[in-house]
Amino acid sequence: MSRQLFRLGLNALLPNLKEENEWLRTEVYSQSLQQTSLNLSRAFINFFEKRARFPRYKSKHGKQSVGFPQSVKITGDWVKLPKIGLVKAVFDRRYCGTIKTVTVSKDSSDKYFASILYELDACFISGNGDQIIGLDLGIKDFCIAHDGTKTSKYANPRHFKKHEKNLARKQQKLARKQKGSKTRYKAKRLVAKVHSRISNARQDFLHKLSRKLTNESKVGCGRKPQRKRHGA
Repeated sequence: MSRQLFRLGLNALLPNLKEENEWLRTEVYSQSLQQTSLNLSRAFINFFEKRARFPRYKSKHGKQSVGFPQSVKITGDWVKLPKIGLVKAVFDRRYCGTIKTVTVSKDSSDKYFASILYELDACFISGNGDQIIGLDLGIKDFCIAHDGTKTSKYANPRHFKKHEKNLARKQQKLARKQKGSKTRYKAKRLVAKVHSRISNARQDFLHKLSRKLTNESKVGCGRKPQRKRHGA
């Protein structure tokens, strides 16, 4: 395998790229460029070691993401990103740990999200010690939980079924639009918003159900601290 595919070889190409493209030097955070070269190096290594497929080119029309491995701060309802500055954010939870990395991504509906990786001192142990819940995933029912004494059934919410007609109608409108036109771009965004709504409903259901099952199994926080990473 060529040495240029390794991280050090890719990083050695960055100075020349910055000279050829001024925006890489003035608008892009240097650590983000190195994070990108690391991701590319890992992708090629995984391919040559037959753990993944050949890396594919990332189109600017698809999902976009950028990583900030350091120098990110959170102040109130704002996130301070290098080379960008303060960005207004809505947080679903707060931590008091050390921020390790932040990945900002844009989905197909043009919404931006920040995935923040923290390092916390936490230890999770069982509260009662011997209470275990067994789960059986099904088709008619989403899952069946059994704790040794009682059985609980959780119905399949069928999120896609609720939005199926709306999605089909918007997809038909998209198919009639001329490729490359502004109206097609707007119609594509409407389809993406429906998919995003379905995805958010599924994630909300899974989060609430997992939290409920976790509370019923009485998982708590122990006294001995250990390093644990959380994403928000």
